[in-house]
Amino acid sequence: MITGASSGLGAALARHYAGPDCLLILWARDPARLEAVAADCRRAGAAVEIRSLDLVDSAAAIATINEEDAAGAIDIAVLAAGLGDIQSMAERAEDPARVVSLGLVNFVTPSAMAAALAGRMAARGQGRIILIGSAAAFHALPFAAAYAGSKAGLARFAQALRIGVAPHGVQIMLASPGPIDTPAGRAVPAPAWLTMQPADVAARIARASAQGRFHLTLPWPFALLRVIDRLLPDRLRNALLAGLRPASPPAQPAGWRDGAGPG
Repeated sequence: MITGASSGLGAALARHYAGPDCLLILWARDPARLEAVAADCRRAGAAVEIRSLDLVDSAAAIATINEEDAAGAIDIAVLAAGLGDIQSMAERAEDPARVVSLGLVNFVTPSAMAAALAGRMAARGQGRIILIGSAAAFHALPFAAAYAGSKAGLARFAQALRIGVAPHGVQIMLASPGPIDTPAGRAVPAPAWLTMQPADVAARIARASAQGRFHLTLPWPFALLRVIDRLLPDRLRNALLAGLRPASPPAQPAGWRDGAGPG
């Protein structure tokens, strides 16, 4: 099962896992784009079911994932749907409604879905859940406070859930990618050498999960930046982070959601 499967990293993950003897359950908001990805996966030999659902509705998402798993045990769940945002220079603080949306889509709903599914997997003694976070989770980005904060919450939740369900045979992995070459990812200024291709990121995430890893940060410079961030004096760190703000954030593309987040 993959959420955010209509574009970006979510679509790349769907295509990566597609193959004979595989049933893919693909979720996203846009049924037309989702069906196009499903068609690619069917051509690769997979059986595909699609669901159009917005993760702002947490209760519906929880009920649906329970129904999906009851209909047929889910072996691997990849919760890739996400919502990104960059605060404009004209804004002194983020719009409260936007903070709510990012909190629901990036943290509250995927965490609740992971908890629901982890409980069901624990009852049968096996299963894997991959939560797609972001390298931004480990940095206090003043121009993307709600995005970084929501992904930070997801990261801590993933760690706690992993510890709790590991004795029951359930594997939880957090993936924290940096910039990805998607329409939404290109809205965030980043050096070309740090920007990854969705298919490559999908393959690396799938491989890390199969190897039983708990956390994957990519590309590797972001793991180093995480260490540097912790070591810097507060005043210097704050100045550096404030200097990263784009002078004029580009308009957010239509694919800003559904697995196409900026990383």
